[in-house]
Amino acid sequence: MHFGLTEEQEMIVDTVRSFVENEIYPLEAEIERLGHVPKEIADDLKAKVLGMGFYAPNFPEEVGGGGLNHLEFALLERELGRGSMALTHFWGRPQNILMACEGEQREKYLLPAVRGERMDALAMTEPDAGSDVRGMKTTARRDGDDWILNGTKHFISGAAHADFVIVFVATGEDMTDKGPKKRITCFLVDRGHPGFEISPGYHSVSHRGYDNMVLSFDDCRIPNSQVLGEVDGGFDVMNTWLYATRITVATMCVGRARRVLDIATQYCVDRKQFGQQIGKFQGVSFKLADMVTEIDAADWLTLASAWRLDQGLEANREIASAKLYASEMLARVTDEAIQIHGGMGLMADLPLERFWRDARVERIWDGTSEIQRHIISRDMLRRLGG
Repeated sequence: MHFGLTEEQEMIVDTVRSFVENEIYPLEAEIERLGHVPKEIADDLKAKVLGMGFYAPNFPEEVGGGGLNHLEFALLERELGRGSMALTHFWGRPQNILMACEGEQREKYLLPAVRGERMDALAMTEPDAGSDVRGMKTTARRDGDDWILNGTKHFISGAAHADFVIVFVATGEDMTDKGPKKRITCFLVDRGHPGFEISPGYHSVSHRGYDNMVLSFDDCRIPNSQVLGEVDGGFDVMNTWLYATRITVATMCVGRARRVLDIATQYCVDRKQFGQQIGKFQGVSFKLADMVTEIDAADWLTLASAWRLDQGLEANREIASAKLYASEMLARVTDEAIQIHGGMGLMADLPLERFWRDARVERIWDGTSEIQRHIISRDMLRRLGG
């Protein structure tokens, strides 16, 4: 196995890192203060990415995307993780579930999303259905050739700027030995469609400016042509296209942790106490050693899981391990960086307190740490008949 990067992969890393450092970093303090991304900033960032030819890098070239494989896309996401998520959101990476579009859906949703003409958002979570996807109460019932949607989704990221949403709802129920089991279907719903409303969500301490929204469906009537995939085939669509979103969380955690480490390491050189650099004290320098070791471990776990996908190997357990370890690693690294900085680490003058706040949500979204541990242990036990 080759552990180095190819020349093309190095180019991806250098290009994205340069963009983040030069285009994203200078805007972060303003977005943190405003709590949202002004339209002119969003449009400017998107235009620059489109001009670079790097928009929709996760889509195949035959539909106009960048054609990156899983490993290359993980490297890109890792570098984007260094910057504010509210801003890097506009380095468009549409949901790859749109590859399930067929017929007119391709012209209306897939291709415009890849070209940067329309933005999407994925909607699953509900007030009473987070990790328990089958617990969702948002429903769609048939009425002739149409479907009528009712219910509420919340914590929906990206919906503030979305032109359409990809929403999963319950479309029936089957009786099983373990009780009723809901059937799930995926729909495409346009912003502004009658009966569909997008409204501001909750005020989060993590990722300011990357707003979460509430989606409300009130007798929202949409035609059968808006079904993505098959009716009652929502889980098939999920399993086919959404399995790798946890890699994105893991890679972005690694990128952010690298930035935190850079700040902490430089501070250990610049800060002097008792007549010498604080990095010369073992109590401080050993923290740096632990931090870089954990970051490297998370990095390799994440890249290895992406590599397995490219090789066509089973990777569900490896992806869960990467998401679990990288998100928890980021919490430890940001906390240690603040400890190294002392009181200044908690001041808004430095970005560390923001990274510390942002790190908290990584152990929750895209599957909590407990869900990841469940996936990992279940995979291990099943191999032995457990």
